[in-house]
Amino acid sequence: MPVLAFLLIQCQALSAGVYFFRCPVCNNKDKFQNEMLRMGIHIPERDASWELEENAYQDLLQCYQHCDARRCLCKNGRDYSEPDSKWEIKRCQYCGSSGTHLACSLLTSWEQNWECIECRTILAKPNASNRLLWFSFRSPKMMCHNGFTQCPQLDPPPPNNRLLTPSPLISPSARNLSLRKSQLRVQKREVSNILRELRSQINNKPTRLNINKQNLWDSALKGFQKRNFIPSNTIEVKYIDGKNKIEMDICHSSKEDFFRLLMLHLQNSPLFEGNSSKNLSFDSQALKDDLYYEAGKMIAVSLVHGGPSPSFFSKTLFNCLVYGTENVKPTVDDVADVDVLQTIKKIKSAQTLSCLECAVSDCSEYLASIGCLKPVTALSDKAMLVNEILHYHVIKRTLLPFESFRQGLETLGVLEKMQLNPDAFRSILCDKPEKLSAKLLGDLFTNHSLPGADTTRTLDFWMGYLQETADGESAVTLEDILVFATGVHNIPPIGFDPEPTIKFLRIKYPVGKRQLNCLELPITKSYEKFKRILDFAIRNTLRIETEIH
Repeated sequence: MPVLAFLLIQCQALSAGVYFFRCPVCNNKDKFQNEMLRMGIHIPERDASWELEENAYQDLLQCYQHCDARRCLCKNGRDYSEPDSKWEIKRCQYCGSSGTHLACSLLTSWEQNWECIECRTILAKPNASNRLLWFSFRSPKMMCHNGFTQCPQLDPPPPNNRLLTPSPLISPSARNLSLRKSQLRVQKREVSNILRELRSQINNKPTRLNINKQNLWDSALKGFQKRNFIPSNTIEVKYIDGKNKIEMDICHSSKEDFFRLLMLHLQNSPLFEGNSSKNLSFDSQALKDDLYYEAGKMIAVSLVHGGPSPSFFSKTLFNCLVYGTENVKPTVDDVADVDVLQTIKKIKSAQTLSCLECAVSDCSEYLASIGCLKPVTALSDKAMLVNEILHYHVIKRTLLPFESFRQGLETLGVLEKMQLNPDAFRSILCDKPEKLSAKLLGDLFTNHSLPGADTTRTLDFWMGYLQETADGESAVTLEDILVFATGVHNIPPIGFDPEPTIKFLRIKYPVGKRQLNCLELPITKSYEKFKRILDFAIRNTLRIETEIH
């Protein structure tokens, strides 16, 4: 053994002592110490030097006690922690170096998992969650004990042995349609519970919005931008005519109808671009007027106050909001500008280096304006150039609108819940509402009628009527039935409050009590009469409401 190596190993032995002196490669202790003794290394029979220092591990006994939530609600400050209360500080389940009060992140109990935004960003990267869990689950004691052979490196497990399954929405083609629908229903139930937690912030103090349907956006914007508009107040919507006179709300669903129309307006507004899946646009005047912020706030308020979700976010926009723009790679499908699409297609279609150079030359003015003009030296450069164009057009160009929109979505804690539950919120912000079916509508209403032969027979009539309506054999649609009973066109993400009920009574015509989400149906002796009465009442009620408004 060289002298220098001998001295270094001896120093290590003197420092570690007999209890901690082991092979630095494979962590073996017994065989390693016997070999070192044979070679003349003295191993003192005492504890390691670092264990003998007074208060050497004092810092490790201190837990992180600071609230890092963007908006800390604790009046006693971010460093205050009260055990067994909503002001107890919960640490990140992965790093432990960030924390939040339970109330500040809307956690209902200590048992709920919580991770900081930094760890969430890491987990968003491919295979990052597997790698993190692999190293956290693998014990340091799992080293080889076969003498002095080198230990295998701690690589993450191969893809077929991954510890986590992929997100249920990543690859729809890999699953059959029925399984995907089942997963979506589970996620929508999950998001319903989350939104109901957020709804607990809403107080009984009313805030009234006077909305002119003929000028819905301006009147909505005026209401949301008022100084006395508080998102946590109970929102009351009153429709007014051109002379600012309040219209009679015979439908008892003005608020739900307003949020539905507002989401439709946002979908078709110049604040967004794209076809069915939309990204943010860049509108300098809208940015100056703070409209992106207001749009984000309107969406957050709609979700918490029982309105519909927008359901038009692209996956790129959603991922930017949840994981950060730096962790998202846009695709060609995110580009709505025809000229930019033509530029990308021209560069991608180049089959030789000379063709690529010509394509770059033809687009040089545009490429220079966005900072992507550079010499190409190989055909493979086109992929990098296309990615730079996509990143500029979809993300970099819209960073200011994105930041404003993101701040609006923070209203009532919606964005924070999105980041904590991405799969659940993706199901309502990126996917269209689940199409109504006879089974879905039948399961929605709880029967509150007294048991009996008449009730059983009429219940059978009701289920048959729903099936015929779904098959197009009725004068109305399933959506018409839902509107008649509850006043809404689709089941809201938060669900109904109160839960929809159905009653079978000895009445002449069906009644939809929308304030109670209660549908009262007549008891009849024949199905033909039951169907005729429902078709007539529902169709004419909705027709009259349409004519009035």
